[in-house]
Amino acid sequence: MGAPTTRTEEDSRPDATEATAEEAPPQARPTLLERLRSPRRPRIWFEIALIAVSYWTYSLIRNAVPEQRHAALRNADWIWETERALGIAVEQSVNHAVNGVTWLVVMMNYYYATLHFVLTIGVLVWLYRSHPGRYAATRMVLFATTGAALLGYYLFPLAPPRLMNGGHFIDTVQVHETWGSMASGNLAEMSNQYAAMPSMHIGWSVWCGITIAMLARPLWAKILGALYPVTTLVVIVSTANHFWLDAVGGLLCLTLGFALSYAWYGRVSYHLPKLTPSPA
Repeated sequence: MGAPTTRTEEDSRPDATEATAEEAPPQARPTLLERLRSPRRPRIWFEIALIAVSYWTYSLIRNAVPEQRHAALRNADWIWETERALGIAVEQSVNHAVNGVTWLVVMMNYYYATLHFVLTIGVLVWLYRSHPGRYAATRMVLFATTGAALLGYYLFPLAPPRLMNGGHFIDTVQVHETWGSMASGNLAEMSNQYAAMPSMHIGWSVWCGITIAMLARPLWAKILGALYPVTTLVVIVSTANHFWLDAVGGLLCLTLGFALSYAWYGRVSYHLPKLTPSPA
């Protein structure tokens, strides 16, 4: 028979590992707010529905804003006089100069009517596919910018230069009969013509440009991203659809969009993780 074993006080103590496991506090589950703020892979059908409904709502509200023609024309005169006082009222000269080059102004008309939507949707798709972790926060910037613009349309109706009384601006769409534009002609009745401030052509194009410049890898893509809003600014002025100061309004709305996204996610959207786990 073997020697009897004696259970010492030390042996009777619980295993250190077990003690640690028992004493460790349970891991706190993330709160609802933390889960909402956490970057996660977007769901394709939800995003398609969200963008479609959001754009429909934006168009509905924008066009439902009362077309305060007299106030819009009065505000246009005020903007024009303000720009003259600041020495930046060159829209008329640019408009007349570009109108003399038919092929160029026709290209600008189609650029104004189409690229505004096409490239914005393209950047959203690219973000969804290549930067899913940054998609929701960057999309929030765009949505908040657009929401702020709707408030601007209601509070400050503004006629574009081409509709000013005695402004001597050329409506390049009418003169060159650009097909499919909602700025002039029969299709103009479907869109509020006195919602020029702020310019969402600038708000959206700068959003696209910054996103491409920050996240694209090839240098040529970054350069094109930086040039896109600059080209858009030239187009909106050359076609007499906006004043310079409308572009400033668009930038202010975009700044608000970035601020709201930063406040919600705690970081600039471009600094969030690129990839996230797929949804369960």
